[in-house]
Amino acid sequence: MGRSGRRRRDRVRWSNLYTFSCFRAQQEHAGDAGPSSDGAGAVGGPGFSRVVYCNNAALQKPLKYITNYITTTKYNIITFFPKAIFEQFRRVANLYFLLTAILSLTPVCPFSPVSMIAPLAFVVGLSMMKEGLEDWRRFIQDMKVNNRYVSTHKGDGEFDYRHWEDLCVGDVVRVEKDQFFPADLLLLSSSYEDGICYVETMNLDGETNLKVKRSLEVTLPLEEDESFKDFQAVIRCEDPNPSLYTFTGNFEYERQVYALDPSQILLRDSKLRNTAFIYGVVIFTGHDSKVMQNSTESPSKRSRIEKKMDLIIYILFTVLVLISLISSIGFAVRIKLDLPRWWYLQPEKSNKLDDPSRPALSGIFHLITALILYGYLIPISLYVSIELVKVLQAHFINQDIHMFDEDTGNTAQARTSNLNEELGQVHTILSDKTGTLTCNQMDFLKCSIAGVSYGVGSSEVERAAAKHMASGADDHDIPLQDIWEENNDDEIELVGVNFSVGTNIKPSIKGFSFVDDRLMQGNWTKEPNSSTILLFFRILALCHTAIPEINEATGSIAYEAESPDEGAFLVAAREFGFEFFKRTQSSVFVREKHTSSKDTVERLHIRV
Repeated sequence: MGRSGRRRRDRVRWSNLYTFSCFRAQQEHAGDAGPSSDGAGAVGGPGFSRVVYCNNAALQKPLKYITNYITTTKYNIITFFPKAIFEQFRRVANLYFLLTAILSLTPVCPFSPVSMIAPLAFVVGLSMMKEGLEDWRRFIQDMKVNNRYVSTHKGDGEFDYRHWEDLCVGDVVRVEKDQFFPADLLLLSSSYEDGICYVETMNLDGETNLKVKRSLEVTLPLEEDESFKDFQAVIRCEDPNPSLYTFTGNFEYERQVYALDPSQILLRDSKLRNTAFIYGVVIFTGHDSKVMQNSTESPSKRSRIEKKMDLIIYILFTVLVLISLISSIGFAVRIKLDLPRWWYLQPEKSNKLDDPSRPALSGIFHLITALILYGYLIPISLYVSIELVKVLQAHFINQDIHMFDEDTGNTAQARTSNLNEELGQVHTILSDKTGTLTCNQMDFLKCSIAGVSYGVGSSEVERAAAKHMASGADDHDIPLQDIWEENNDDEIELVGVNFSVGTNIKPSIKGFSFVDDRLMQGNWTKEPNSSTILLFFRILALCHTAIPEINEATGSIAYEAESPDEGAFLVAAREFGFEFFKRTQSSVFVREKHTSSKDTVERLHIRV
């Protein structure tokens, strides 16, 4: 399906932006220098034996690389029963109940074997059903991933949609904006003329800032579907490995060899952002991809409570053995000394379980009977209750409205219920930086221009600190007026911290929480330092690498920024009356509402 007539090309040459000038220099050194020398010696040696014939299934198929099908389940139809049984009898209590169930089949058991076997079968069966249900959910999630669609070159310059699981090494794919990459790809070209694309790697490393990837200069002409009709190339690179930040390989194209590095590799499960589309060729598929190389088999996790219960079972079992041993010794002594005198019991007809001539053997049989009889000291019902509670807890977690993300529409998912109770035992959180624990959403709240502070709002941290200090004051019976100072603007001031407690709340704007009438609605023009404020606003609107996207239905503008900071600055500039709305190869255009300038002016020429 040819798209050359309908494709709209983006005319921004990103290498002309100062932000990417150093990046371009590195790429030219690696790509435009012609045949590569760095890393060439390693390719073809041990650990670097992978060969990818791009767009050539006839040569690629004999190499028999694995498919793109992935699975993260713990069990399959064959292994479920033996593995699940093994997991259940890792519990000390289940081993004890299994032993008593076996002994209940012998004559020494004081009651019916059903009373011992039925509870054990119920507990083990319930736990296995829970394990099977959770693993079935993993299987369904794997099927959703494997059945995603991606546009794949099927020959003669035509692309058609294919399931992810059907992709093969060497296939050429077309990935569009906000789609995940189906496998590890070599970037060939993008919607930008310089072959740059933005990639979000949050699923790989947790980072929400966008990474910049760039194709080789030699593949930039591959910008249309039809250009792949006669495309042929060979990639020789490293074997599958778990290193996310390294890649070594060569790209043989048009009788030239070019070095490849991580800046041209698009990893599976990362997402294409701020770029209309990219073309890429599949290098690693399925469990050969780097993200799957980093994943491990689903472990059988056990909570600290379950481990502590095992310790308690050991203690109870020790007590049980001591009680049974004392009872058995007493029984053997009574059998030897007193049973011959108890004529009404007819000791001459006694069996081996209570034979006065062999009291030691009778004591051993009684020990087994006592272990079964006193076995209720170890409560099997406790495990039944715990399993039921865990299943219900997982259900409540999945339905918890307080853990619902309105932005994505996703709820919490308890993929395994074995560790539910661990959530309530967290007492220390170690974090590397702010974005790990926060939403990584930037709000423009305050600013300082020419030494003057603007913005009377307060952050959530300030409000939380004020409330905490207020609650501490209540605990120590300190008069509230000594801490809080109420003003007429329905705001509360606490040691230089202001926050509004009024009920008149303005409609919120994502990324903009600024409140100060001195700068809003063009009032900044009346300030003594208005020229400095004008320069400040223009800097906010011009100094960035964001891309404006106009909603044709509403006319509103959304900004695709590399970081949340840039997006917050642009939203703030727009609210102050400086709206960035267009970018070309060399210029940025801004609408100014409260100046004598033209409505649309060219403000900045970006030098190379």
